[in-house]
Amino acid sequence: MPTSASAGSTAPATAELLRQVRRVELKTRRLVDSRFSGEYLSSFKGQGIEFAEVRPYQPGDEVRSIDWNVTARLREPFVKRYVEERELSVLFIVDLSASDRWGTRTRLKSQLVAEVVATLAMSAVRNNDRVAMLIATDRVESFTPPRKGRRHVLRLVRDLLVSEPISRGTDLSPALTYAQRVLAHRALVFLFSDFELGNRWDSFGKALVRLRARHDVVACRLTDPGDFDLPRVGLLRLVDPETGRRLVVNTSARTTRERYADLRTREQARARRLFTSAGVDEIVFRTDLPYTPPLMAFFRRRERRRGR
Repeated sequence: MPTSASAGSTAPATAELLRQVRRVELKTRRLVDSRFSGEYLSSFKGQGIEFAEVRPYQPGDEVRSIDWNVTARLREPFVKRYVEERELSVLFIVDLSASDRWGTRTRLKSQLVAEVVATLAMSAVRNNDRVAMLIATDRVESFTPPRKGRRHVLRLVRDLLVSEPISRGTDLSPALTYAQRVLAHRALVFLFSDFELGNRWDSFGKALVRLRARHDVVACRLTDPGDFDLPRVGLLRLVDPETGRRLVVNTSARTTRERYADLRTREQARARRLFTSAGVDEIVFRTDLPYTPPLMAFFRRRERRRGR
């Protein structure tokens, strides 16, 4: 069975790791304190409703809420009152395949994930929710069961920063199937990936639909400017980070750059169509831009939807 992620030979030294975790905590805690905690609370419902009390019937109460046993015993009508069950289980599925551990600007995609996960997880535990994390490549690399509290969130951040996955490829289907097996109740699932799935789109789509049938799933796409545009630098030697395949590309040729951009655009459109058909919300994050605007826009969309 997968276990929690552990440091590999290239993981940060202990002192530097502690500094990294502390920096992430300080940055995200300010955001949670000032903006995200309330937005999170208003955007997500709990798992259902729970019984609160029995009280005397009042004009206007729903007749179907009458507790007939209590009514018969006390010889006057009483109704059952229910409240929303606020506590949620939140699962972060994080794709740490080789294509998600790079970036061409201020940070790697994997560093961006650590900050976004920390922000969402801190918001969740502030609202008494439990958080869990599953790290994936083309296999389930590790699973940390749901718990509450700040120390648990910091552990998740640390695991993201030091994780050295065994595999380098991408296949999210095993992770989604595993999540469906370990989540006993309806949960909120954030799926972080660049969704570079190659020929695995069909299996991913089927697994996503199965998971979405029971859980609230949010797709978090990780992007970098280098994903969309080839630099015009002449002959460029490229290496596929997942397969190791090497290729020399003439970036001076406009047709080459256009074919590359067209391919990436079509891949994005394919993912968007799949998410829409499965009823999955999508948030797009970029390594060169702040992650707060897309996250706030997502919260507000969800809040408007709840208010309809």
